[in-house]
Amino acid sequence: MKNAVAILKKNTMLIVLVLVFIFFTITTKGQMFTANQFNSLITQNAYVFILATGMLMCMLTGGNIDLSCGSFVCFIGVIGGLLMVLKEVPVPVAIIITLIVGAIYGCVLGYLIAYVNIPPWIATLAGYLAFRGWAVALLTSNTTTGSIAPLPKSFLAVFSGKILETAPNAFNVPCFAVGVIASVLVVILQLNARAQKVKKGYEVESMVALIVKTVLMVSAIMLFAYKLAFAGGIPTVLVWVVVIVIIYSFITSKTTIGRYFYTIGGNAEATRLSGIDTKKIMFLAYLNMAILTTVTAWIVMAKFQAANSTAGTNFEMDAISACVVGGVSAYGGSGSVFGMIIGATLIGVINLGMSLMGVDANWQKVVKGVVLLGAVVFDILNAKDKSER
Repeated sequence: MKNAVAILKKNTMLIVLVLVFIFFTITTKGQMFTANQFNSLITQNAYVFILATGMLMCMLTGGNIDLSCGSFVCFIGVIGGLLMVLKEVPVPVAIIITLIVGAIYGCVLGYLIAYVNIPPWIATLAGYLAFRGWAVALLTSNTTTGSIAPLPKSFLAVFSGKILETAPNAFNVPCFAVGVIASVLVVILQLNARAQKVKKGYEVESMVALIVKTVLMVSAIMLFAYKLAFAGGIPTVLVWVVVIVIIYSFITSKTTIGRYFYTIGGNAEATRLSGIDTKKIMFLAYLNMAILTTVTAWIVMAKFQAANSTAGTNFEMDAISACVVGGVSAYGGSGSVFGMIIGATLIGVINLGMSLMGVDANWQKVVKGVVLLGAVVFDILNAKDKSER
């Protein structure tokens, strides 16, 4: 009984995600379950997954956040639009230039926070205000429409196209085959991870729990593969998201530097006294955030097929919400990429479901605010329960 309760607590947000998805499927009379909506869930919310990955690394260091990422998405988009459309700079060169701009900002921001000791929320609040204003100023001085379009087709193909695209409603065999391969890999990795833990004498979950978790993961992968196969194929943004998620999952769980992010959030002073350069880790957290924000800007530009002044609005809030809802501690030191994925997916499902229901945008914010507060309360109560045992 205790094991069952522990499993339920550990997977609370996953259960909530499933229930919310079922709720919207019923209330939208099945629209939520169509192939096009599965595709929209990915293409419209890819930015949440990527920004939340960067935000996760910042929050692990002690609950720190980046308020400037949404405005910086807008700024990078405008820079990219000016280069590719107005200046006719080749797409690869424009991408490299925007990446350099992102890296420079990340270095400046990381230096101010890590070495000058400016509180992260103040340093990033300055960016939140400055970059939106700078982007709008560049748009108004270079265009009369407030947006820059059309973007080059080669750029759109990389960031908003589909791999081996087929006609809508025609079954895309390669897409489904990728789902099968991914499912087999998940099964192998789960079994191998458990075997390694047993070999090293670590505590492991029961085989029943492992089988249930693996079956749920494989079912989710195959459901997406099946639906996307009828929506024209695999969106390129899904590839970007999957690659980034895999890389950061490996970094946070398998590398020494990844563990440093957790130890700093757990006890920064003890970490420093143990010989770890805490300033360097903090610097890397914000440099990394700026790089991922730049990647997000490319995806957002391709999604709208233009650079405009409204891009990135409230993106920072969605990224923070995805992390907190996904179990990342608001105080730092705990959280995972998998949990962040659950949180980002839940935010995406809520966004899409309420849009299909025609819920007013203001009420959508109310709902997401309640969900965020509920997640924080649950995290605090769960931590309190553990400390009392």
